[in-house]
Amino acid sequence: MTGPVCKLDHCVLHVSDIAAANRFYSEVFGAQLIEREGGRWAYRFGGEQINVHEGTGGGAGPFARVPIVPGNGDLCFGWSGPIEDAIEHLRRHDTEVELGPIERFGARGHGISIYFRDPDGSLLEFISYSV
Repeated sequence: MTGPVCKLDHCVLHVSDIAAANRFYSEVFGAQLIEREGGRWAYRFGGEQINVHEGTGGGAGPFARVPIVPGNGDLCFGWSGPIEDAIEHLRRHDTEVELGPIERFGARGHGISIYFRDPDGSLLEFISYSV
């Protein structure tokens, strides 16, 4: 028996400073910044999106059972080229690699990853499936 085919549409990230987060995600990730009603923002990457909440609230609800605080994110993004290019890209944006390159298993199988943090300390990962 097979179920419905699902694809991630969006997730939510909590930040402490919208301006700093907007700058980081647009410059480091190339996110399209989407200004929403009520001073809220979203970051779009093609067909995927991160909705951004400042502090522990935001939006119309419902919310996580345990309030999410800025810095609690843990997200992985695919990098389209060799992981060495991702390392150089982060260096150009004064972003320190915390771990890696290291082999990891992602949505497309085995890849090479590096880990780094956003301005709030959320753990971010670039994974490359390029050999």
